[in-house]
Amino acid sequence: MFADRAKIIIRSGKGGNGHISFRREKYVPNGGPDGGDGGRGGDIIFQVDDGVNTLADYRYRRKFQAGNGEEGGKKNCHGKNGEDLVLKVPEGTVIKDAASGKVIADMSGDNKRQVILKGGKGGLGNQHFATAKMQAPKYAKPGQDALEIEVLLELKVIADVGLVGFPNVGKSTLLSRVSNANPKIANYHFTTLSPNLGVVDLDDAKGFVIADIPGLIEGASEGIGLGHEFLRHIERTKVIIHIVDAASTEGRDPVDDIKKISEELLKYNPELLEKPQVIAANKTDAIYGDANEIIDRLKAEFEGKGIRVFAISAVSGEGVKELLYYVSDMLDKLPKEVTVYEQEYDPALHFFEEESYTVERADDGAFVVEGPKIDKMLGYTNIDSEKGFLFFQKFLKEQGILKELEGMGITDGDTVRMYGHEFDYYK
Repeated sequence: MFADRAKIIIRSGKGGNGHISFRREKYVPNGGPDGGDGGRGGDIIFQVDDGVNTLADYRYRRKFQAGNGEEGGKKNCHGKNGEDLVLKVPEGTVIKDAASGKVIADMSGDNKRQVILKGGKGGLGNQHFATAKMQAPKYAKPGQDALEIEVLLELKVIADVGLVGFPNVGKSTLLSRVSNANPKIANYHFTTLSPNLGVVDLDDAKGFVIADIPGLIEGASEGIGLGHEFLRHIERTKVIIHIVDAASTEGRDPVDDIKKISEELLKYNPELLEKPQVIAANKTDAIYGDANEIIDRLKAEFEGKGIRVFAISAVSGEGVKELLYYVSDMLDKLPKEVTVYEQEYDPALHFFEEESYTVERADDGAFVVEGPKIDKMLGYTNIDSEKGFLFFQKFLKEQGILKELEGMGITDGDTVRMYGHEFDYYK
């Protein structure tokens, strides 16, 4: 089965903790700190693989995690970095935040490789915290936490031309005639349940890639049937070819069919109707009587709107060559760039926002400081020791928390409360 959607959880590697150690050598009884830094965590990287054309690898495995960084060692030894995890996807894969639906990255065009989640930084060893007044620091910085997020992978097929139309109008037959594709063909609805790509080669003209988009039905834009699964693939195309059954073998009106398909495209994404369009009135070989009446109706309705109508037979090949050369000429006049979706969501910024803090005034007059950053720092700092408390105080100053407290009017002797800890403020 063609897999063009998958929802997975990705997690970068955690940074290794900094190490606490001191030189212990013969004749050096009071050696200084020599704790090494922790290694960085591995990144989550998405990379385009030309040998992959579906997202099947992500349908049955849910979680992917990069390697964690190792803790630093004594004698200033740096911890080993965590291994990056490279996830290979087909070109045209759009990576979205599963919660908001916003685009994180589009693996199309020149974007062949992108880091989606950075690994956590390694923590600093205690050697970095030695000062003239504090020559034997007994604390080190822990590694930065890993980042984890659920993402939605969507494959939007990249093709120059998209064939659209109701089921059983001959899209697969046309694709098989004009390209190297071998789609499944049968005389019943929904023979095609996944997009088929083919390369059209033309003499004395540029070839192009054509996609047979599975048959649409009314309500497709609302997700009826496999509507959204099909419509997604039209977004990348530069030209849309409407294929209709000019012989009305199933009793449908070709003009009405085009209007209904256009309505579904409009509802799904109004920009789709801004793309150049062509109409291929297929199955002329099955028309009994005067074929011109049907073709004339189509031309009268749409050619005034700038949409050319070609009478063709995908079975006999009648009119197909003229259609292909016309489409090739249209493509020559259009911009060559692939449609690439802009980034709307940066996971790193999201997590940094979550690591903010708040400063509020409690009913009893105390200043309450909370937030993930504060909670983490209290978790790995021994504030009961004088040196640990000075280290924590330095952190508050660097983060701008002390300045914010002063801006709120804190004075000497006022109480500062942080997750069960209370301090008296003195400048």
